[in-house]
Amino acid sequence: MQRLTCVLGSLLPQTYLPNRGLFSLSLRFARYEAFDAAYDQEHLADARKWHRSFRLNSLPRGNTSFSRSSGPGGQHVNKTESKATTTWPVSQLLVSLPRILHPAVRSSKYYSKSSDSINIQAQTQRGRTTNTEENHKKLFEELQRLYEKAVPGETSEEKATKYEALKKNASETRLRMKKIQGSKKLSRKGYGSEE
Repeated sequence: MQRLTCVLGSLLPQTYLPNRGLFSLSLRFARYEAFDAAYDQEHLADARKWHRSFRLNSLPRGNTSFSRSSGPGGQHVNKTESKATTTWPVSQLLVSLPRILHPAVRSSKYYSKSSDSINIQAQTQRGRTTNTEENHKKLFEELQRLYEKAVPGETSEEKATKYEALKKNASETRLRMKKIQGSKKLSRKGYGSEE
């Protein structure tokens, strides 16, 4: 039997069998719900406010160490330590991030589980400071990516109203169908007729 994986609600992957009603039921409810309805609106508002004021210079500095870079470059590569490795402990980053991004930080491609930190390296430039700045830029871009992945776009009032009406209509239709099915069963048993 073939299995399907579906993402329900916010971030909970679950596996369902296609012939079971739960799978189609979950899709039906998701269709009649505004995209950000499953999220805590207060957390979303905090995240959106943070994102509007988020700048490269608002990041913590982190701890930067330097080592010899690899690759072509001749004497410069062999004699100077221009490769920059910057580490940000996750606990230090979480202080400046909105709560909705906290789980996403540990899913970053730069996350190191052994040290519970974000580690970013740069060795593309010849100078230490340029490589350090590149690390900060990479972290900034990664946090932007995590934000876009974790926080849905704002739902307008008219769209929220539309989905509320769809949800109400779907519920009424479901109840009407239940009543029709119930009356069919009663008529088969003979309870509904007065003969």
